[in-house]
Amino acid sequence: MARFICIHGHFYQPPRENPWLEEIEQQPGAAPYHDWNERITAECYQPNTEARILEERGHAVRVVNNFDSISFDFGPTLLSWLERKARATYDAILEADRRSRERFSGHGSALAQVYHHAIMPLCNERDRRTQVIWGLREFELRFGRKAEGIWLAETAVDLASLEVLAEQGVAFTLLAPRQARRVRKLGASRWTELRDGAIDPKRPYRIKLPSGRSLVLFFYDGPISQAVAFEGLLHDGGGFAARLMSGFNERRQEEQLVQIATDGESYGHHHQFGEMALAAALDRIREQGRARITNYGEFLARHPPAHEVEIHENSSWSCAHGVERWQSDCGCRAGRGKDWNQAWRGPLRAALDGLRDELAVRFERQAGAYLTAPFEARDRYVDVVTLRTEQALERFFQECAARPLGKPEQQTVLELMELQRHALYMYTSCGWFFDDPTGLETRQILAYAGRALDLAARRFPDDLEGPFLRRLEQAVCNPPGAGTARTVYEEEVRARKIGLEEVALRAGFSKDKRPPRYGCFRIEWERELEETVQGRTLICGQVLVTSELTRESRPILFAGVCLENGRRWGGTRAGADPEQYERLVAALRRILPEGGADDLLAALAANLDRARAIA
Repeated sequence: MARFICIHGHFYQPPRENPWLEEIEQQPGAAPYHDWNERITAECYQPNTEARILEERGHAVRVVNNFDSISFDFGPTLLSWLERKARATYDAILEADRRSRERFSGHGSALAQVYHHAIMPLCNERDRRTQVIWGLREFELRFGRKAEGIWLAETAVDLASLEVLAEQGVAFTLLAPRQARRVRKLGASRWTELRDGAIDPKRPYRIKLPSGRSLVLFFYDGPISQAVAFEGLLHDGGGFAARLMSGFNERRQEEQLVQIATDGESYGHHHQFGEMALAAALDRIREQGRARITNYGEFLARHPPAHEVEIHENSSWSCAHGVERWQSDCGCRAGRGKDWNQAWRGPLRAALDGLRDELAVRFERQAGAYLTAPFEARDRYVDVVTLRTEQALERFFQECAARPLGKPEQQTVLELMELQRHALYMYTSCGWFFDDPTGLETRQILAYAGRALDLAARRFPDDLEGPFLRRLEQAVCNPPGAGTARTVYEEEVRARKIGLEEVALRAGFSKDKRPPRYGCFRIEWERELEETVQGRTLICGQVLVTSELTRESRPILFAGVCLENGRRWGGTRAGADPEQYERLVAALRRILPEGGADDLLAALAANLDRARAIA
């Protein structure tokens, strides 16, 4: 058979966790679900693992896992969330890749993804390398094999990024047709210049790199991909199959690959029941027998490239101006605010670049006291991030430490590594993609900057936040009265900051009795009291709170009162003094039955370091 079809889905959601808790807090816009990850899982990821194929009268005749038959990549941070929060869906995705190897001559359908969805041409050399190393290693740990191909965020590409892919053993990646500049047959001397995405997407191409290395590029079919994403092609599975078949050239005798690439969320989230249209189209193509469903690895093994290509550097699939959408007011936007501009993008990137560079110098200097090669250790830290086990942590220290480290030194190293992890998260592409710094995605990358600065303040004597905030003042928000990115940081990011004391207080007021964990913190309960008198509830406790990420640990005393009108006050104090605990309990018990709010607040303040109203 000379006709092949490959459907690729890029499944990705920006990370949404509170960087201090490593948990997603409630997102009202995703209602009735808790958050957007949960909602999109229910609308897309889970349905694609059990898509229904209907007969003419609308009854389901089969249920299939679409991931068995398509090419796909999943964002590493999204897979991490699925592993913890939607385990059945996560397992079905991994199992689909295993079955695809059986179906496609040993070639799995899953591709890796650059880890933090950063725009690769805008990364510095060190971060570019880490993004690829982390993406490939995370893939290997999850899927149990090395990735053949990798997805570049927004398909943003330059030669330096392709050099890293080739150096790390990647065989191929996918690009948009307009990213090809010129082509020729291998061995030929004359190039054919391309305009307006005129490359033939039905074959693979080899790109030769300045280093002498090379890799393969696939350019997806632009018009069909556009129809899937934006033109309603998923309204009918039969029509979808027919449109894919129309991509073949009837006069061509050599092998042809009709291949498309879209956001995977098209299949169910952006287009309701899109997963059913996908399942029906795949079923129809197999039933007709006029083309073979394949994946990129299998096709490449059978049909190595006979042509080579050169690319437009600093280009992408979602910005007509190259990669300007992530650094300038290029005109690409989502459409909010008729008179809005995106002049804030450049100052935001400059502020984060400045912070990244300041952190890097200090990280390397301080980590060098404990690690043989700090940035190589950062590359290896992905095992710890992915597995989060004691074994992975022990192996990390065995491989990277310059000498045996005590627990306080290990905590220092872990705080430095987490600082670098959040400095990488700052560059998640979604932070620039939309229209204003007040948007959810930009607030999120500023939160990662805030967490990096919080960790830096523990380890470095310098004031890094002040200069960072002054740079953020240049990123002006569009809504009247919204201020600048500094306003967003000061009013919203700081409000999300949570330390060990706040964790103890929140755990005490949790609906769960004596929760053993809160976010990424482990809680060991030593004393606990809850009693209600005349509609008023007193809550007290002594706990040991430990960060499961950095091993920071502290005994904390907490107390709070809930009045009959629902108002609550509480506070904390570091330490594990039993007598202090008993004094606090006795003082609050005396006042609880009849004391006023001011009396209760005064008793809390007298016995605790910080007492306040609790939302």
